[in-house]
Parts: sequence; C-alpha cells; structure tokens
Amino acid sequence: MAPLTPEQLRTRQRAETVIRLMAPALDVLLAVGDRLSRIVEPEDHEYYPPRTRIGTEPPPSDARGPRA
Repeated sequence: MAPLTPEQLRTRQRAETVIRLMAPALDVLLAVGDRLSRIVEPEDHEYYPPRTRIGTEPPPSDARGPRA
C-alpha cells in the first residue's frame, strides 16, 4: 500500500475524531435500544443459540441461552 498523502492523513484524522466523539452517544443508543427491546418483547421466540463446536449435536429446539 502506498504511503498516504498529507491531505489523506488529515482526512483520516478528522474521520477518526468524529468517530471517537460519537462513540459514547452510539453506546448509549445501543444500550437504550437493547433495554427497550427487552421491555417490549421480554422473551424472544425466534432465538436459536449458535453452535459452539463443529460436529456437536444441535441443541434442543426449546433450549435458551442466559438472558442478561
């Protein structure tokens, strides 16, 4: 990869600064959305836990992972 020009470096630094400044607000937005979704529908009927190992038997259809 070719070295970045000074203009490209400035643009990258600006973009990273914007992301850094927005990160806390986005974290709060995700936390609020998670809480709201748990209030609206406390039990997810379509939840299917992922397999953790290849070759193991799939979990029973009514198996549920821990909900925090």
